[in-house]
Amino acid sequence: MTRVEARLAERGLVLPPEPRDPPGVTIPFQWARVRGQRAFLSGHGALSPEGTPLGPFGSVPSEVSLEQAQTSACSTMLSMLASLKRAIGDLDNVVAWLTVNGFVNADPGYAQTTLVMNPVSELLLELYGPDSGSHARVAPGVAALPFNLPVIIAAEVEISA
Repeated sequence: MTRVEARLAERGLVLPPEPRDPPGVTIPFQWARVRGQRAFLSGHGALSPEGTPLGPFGSVPSEVSLEQAQTSACSTMLSMLASLKRAIGDLDNVVAWLTVNGFVNADPGYAQTTLVMNPVSELLLELYGPDSGSHARVAPGVAALPFNLPVIIAAEVEISA
């Protein structure tokens, strides 16, 4: 077991399987694209143990509470880590998390979108430490997200050669 995977296991966190396309939906892009020493992670949502979109669904905070959205954001990061592992083989090959872009399905005027994403940043710092886990981040609120998910996250990481 790698160092990052051991830290996940210590927290009782499990990486989900590869995403399964919902009926009638075709995904014409890669979940993780490796180019040189960079891996670009497409917008991910939280996944169930079956690889399907995981609720709760809806806008924050009218349909999904801040706490539920934070949990969904962390589950989304697990989906991203699973895609990253499939693409690079070993999560310890991540040299640095460069950017994390979180989009929150937010009610108009909801100004706490950064709070939704804070647990994700904290998780990365815990898993990778301050040198590799520190990252730049945005967390805007948006009017809608695919499948009515409360959070979608994309990222860019540097990987070892």
